Amino acid sequence: MAARDYGQYDGVTRALELVGERWGLLIVRDLLVGPRRYGELADGLPRIPSNILAARLKELQAAGVIRRLPRSRIILYELTPYGRELEPLVLGLSTWGFKSLDEPRGEQIVTPDAMTIALRTAFQPDAAAALPATSYAGGFAGTELLIRVDGPELDVTGGEGTADIAFETDARIKHVLSGDLTGVRVTAGDARLLDRFAQTFRLAA
Repeated sequence: MAARDYGQYDGVTRALELVGERWGLLIVRDLLVGPRRYGELADGLPRIPSNILAARLKELQAAGVIRRLPRSRIILYELTPYGRELEPLVLGLSTWGFKSLDEPRGEQIVTPDAMTIALRTAFQPDAAAALPATSYAGGFAGTELLIRVDGPELDVTGGEGTADIAFETDARIKHVLSGDLTGVRVTAGDARLLDRFAQTFRLAA
């Protein structure tokens, strides 16, 4: 059963009843990156009360959006095939919300999963297909990601690693994903590859 019943009968209403409760879509966003333990979800959503996280997980399981990973020795949550159908909708919301992003406030953070989805949203596979394969070690306000682009294929993983270029920036990721690289500091590799990054990852502000 949905946590809220809007009393209307159509697809938009039903979707909101299933994933429209507070924090629901952010849980889906993080699980689009990969399966997560309860504690990992809590760490990625530091302001979510534990009782709300538990309730949302229970509701999303009951709706068939997520499930516990079968045959795992630890409890891991993952999206079901039905839940993964939300990916283009989440990426579309990311694109839409990006247009009205203000400057980050001091208390706002950039999490690895949120940044991974931002990169997926901004990825331009057609542009990447015309460029040599490139790996980037990106530090986004303290979040370290290894970004590998090979033609139209994108792979983003957490942590540090060997890359063609390493760079750091602050939480103003809107500037970076709009092509403004003035606040980016190259820490290793060929600085000219920043232009390639800008061609590969671009969102319209």
